[in-house]
Amino acid sequence: MKITGIELRRIAMPLRAPFRTSFGTEHDRDVLLVRVVTTEGDGWGECAAMTAPRYNHEYVDAAQDVLRRHLIPALPSTVDAHAAGRAMEQFKGHKMTKAALETAILDAQLRATGESFASYLGADRASVPCGVSVGIADSLPELLDTVDDFVQQGYVRIKLKIEPGWDLEPVRAVRERFGDQLLLQVDANAAYTLADARHLARLDAFDLLLIEQPLADDDLVQHAQLARRLTTPICLDESIESAAHAAAAITLGACQIINIKPGRVGGYLEARRIHDLCRAHGVPVWCGGMLETGLGRAANIALAALPGFTLPGDTSASNRYYATDITPPFELTDGHLDVPTAPGIGTDPVPDVLAEVTTTTEWIAL
Repeated sequence: MKITGIELRRIAMPLRAPFRTSFGTEHDRDVLLVRVVTTEGDGWGECAAMTAPRYNHEYVDAAQDVLRRHLIPALPSTVDAHAAGRAMEQFKGHKMTKAALETAILDAQLRATGESFASYLGADRASVPCGVSVGIADSLPELLDTVDDFVQQGYVRIKLKIEPGWDLEPVRAVRERFGDQLLLQVDANAAYTLADARHLARLDAFDLLLIEQPLADDDLVQHAQLARRLTTPICLDESIESAAHAAAAITLGACQIINIKPGRVGGYLEARRIHDLCRAHGVPVWCGGMLETGLGRAANIALAALPGFTLPGDTSASNRYYATDITPPFELTDGHLDVPTAPGIGTDPVPDVLAEVTTTTEWIAL
């Protein structure tokens, strides 16, 4: 395809409720959308970067700057998603930014050929089971009420955000209230050190699916040491930015499970490579979330329908985070979301809603 121009659009998306993790509290999202206009049609991508560099080093202002200054000018005159990936390899890091541009190009490419993301990536299911991520609460009663609401909605797995001082008691309270039949896991977002190993081992008593990213993102060796001291499986998130990282983690024994976030690893093509690697090694994977709008959610659901995604992901319904999404809402049915089957990511922004939440647009002609 030949790209004629690229629109960088910023939108302001208020969250239905504050979302607190070990690295901060979010009240709204400043989202960067990328719209690629080609001779074959348009395509959309969503950048998963946050307003500030807390989850990782990326943040939205920097993403827009890198796109404008470096990534977009590096694209060849005619391009597909693979060619775009090769063109961006010369620039270090900025995985979420690269993912947004690659996704928009892949969306345009697949819309032109009439193929869906799910079909292109190799999905083998028409719907995916959905879990939900529950932020750190102000009190145990508030947490229990929140979890109860999600259980009543039909979510098949609950993930609790934890940090030092908010771990054993909330997990115990949820397990006692909802019983052993509830699929339950925890996510530390790198809030602990290996010195906390004995404390973290006390979580073994609660029969958790996994503990996600307990230690620093750049320390596979200590994760491997921790894994030998816990019976709860360790899942890595922030540590895995590529298939090479996944291979190293598996080789070292640093994890038994991997969370695949397409933005974190540079896009859906690399996400599929990680899926294929893990499946070949018998390592379960699941699809993480970054509070995406319907555009990012649609593509994540397609990825989560691949055969190696054997655990419920964080691909929750639209109303989990937003009162009004920018796309037609994704709604939970019996704990599952339907995989989009229309060409490309399978959904489009609702023009009136998109216009209402847009804060700035920038057009880059090619």
